[in-house]
Amino acid sequence: MNPEHHSLSVTPAAPRRGPAPALMPIEILLVEDSPADIALTTELFKDARILNHLTVAMDGEQAMAILRREGPYANANTPDLVMLDLNLPRKDGREVLTEIKSDPLLRRIPVIVLTTSAADRDVLQAYDSHVNAYLTKPVDLEQFMIIVKAIEDFWLTFVRFAPAPPRPLSRVQ
Repeated sequence: MNPEHHSLSVTPAAPRRGPAPALMPIEILLVEDSPADIALTTELFKDARILNHLTVAMDGEQAMAILRREGPYANANTPDLVMLDLNLPRKDGREVLTEIKSDPLLRRIPVIVLTTSAADRDVLQAYDSHVNAYLTKPVDLEQFMIIVKAIEDFWLTFVRFAPAPPRPLSRVQ
């Protein structure tokens, strides 16, 4: 399975930002290194009521390359929402969060941390870095499904996302 790009489309969504057409999918970047969590999240978003497109990054460096449209990701869409694990290879999720929220072109993208860590220091550090929500992954499959459904119900149904910033003509690489 190539987890880099998944197109998940279900039913028409409400307008997602500004004048975007109602049939535009909500762009989600899932930053996760666990194949089992990727597979489960992918399946749950396939069943979502909201039209969405899920892109998967398996490590922090790949996530930043997608977000910054570098190399093979030059034509990537800007995500409307990032779901971020903290414990990632190559570049830690904490670093990814800090980079996203420090970048004027990325900082308005909502980031939800979905991680196994329930440590107070991780929660505090994430909120100090301007995370939009911090969720601890449950061990129980049914509880995990409830959390993903809650993300869909709130973030994909009710939230109005900021308009995407103008796309730069080119980035120095």
